[in-house]
Amino acid sequence: MKPDIKQKADNLLTSVNVRKTRPRIAILAVLLTAQKPVTQNQVAERLGENHLNKVTIYRTLDTFVKAGLVHKAFLQQKTWHFELAHNCTKSQCHPHFTCTDCGQTRCLTGISLPMAKSPYKGFVIDHQRVQLEGLCPNCSTKAR
Repeated sequence: MKPDIKQKADNLLTSVNVRKTRPRIAILAVLLTAQKPVTQNQVAERLGENHLNKVTIYRTLDTFVKAGLVHKAFLQQKTWHFELAHNCTKSQCHPHFTCTDCGQTRCLTGISLPMAKSPYKGFVIDHQRVQLEGLCPNCSTKAR
């Protein structure tokens, strides 16, 4: 693990008052270097020889979610995808785009969408996730 990534992980854990442990730092390092939301299994794969058991990874991700450091970005094929929460607010996650051809998902941090307002009496929207689907640049070029 690169020293600067380890330092960032240390700083993030300190900022949310979460105890620093080797597994937490390793899992946070995976999330810091990921270019997109990752699943629990992808975290395990990226840890490689430092592979932790799935229960430890799940509990660590859950701890990060509860601390507000990480959030569950979206659910795809019955699997949660996790990412750092720094691009999101408490009420709204930035949009994600999933290619319907290759399955790749990208964060769309440059897009801001207004919060939905419920037209139905009694419904209160506390959090909004937007998942957009279509063709990515590579797949749309192939389709033409």
